[in-house]
Amino acid sequence: MPDAEDVRRIALSLPDTTEKTAWSMPTFRVAGKMFATLPEAETSIAVRCPKEERDELVLAEPEKFWVAGHEAGFAWVRARLAALEDDDELHAILADSWRQAAPPRLVDAHPELGLPSAD
Repeated sequence: MPDAEDVRRIALSLPDTTEKTAWSMPTFRVAGKMFATLPEAETSIAVRCPKEERDELVLAEPEKFWVAGHEAGFAWVRARLAALEDDDELHAILADSWRQAAPPRLVDAHPELGLPSAD
């Protein structure tokens, strides 16, 4: 089960990522744009996610994903760290959020972080 240190390690391994404390919690930013936070005593992560996909995730895996009330109007979703399978799943979630926040030049420069392959 991934923990807050795994979030930090994986997030900071993504290109041009920095950590900054905001709202009394760690936040992770790419080129200055936030793509992940560690709220709820660092037992969950909040990441960018298009609303349509977010709603599908929450319906499909409510034990893993949920939407915080104050984020309902925004394209963010929460994930419980204890419900994630492993570091690979955490990496995939963080990389997806990173791609949504990163400028196109960075996304283009890092094809290894491209869209996940369809299985």
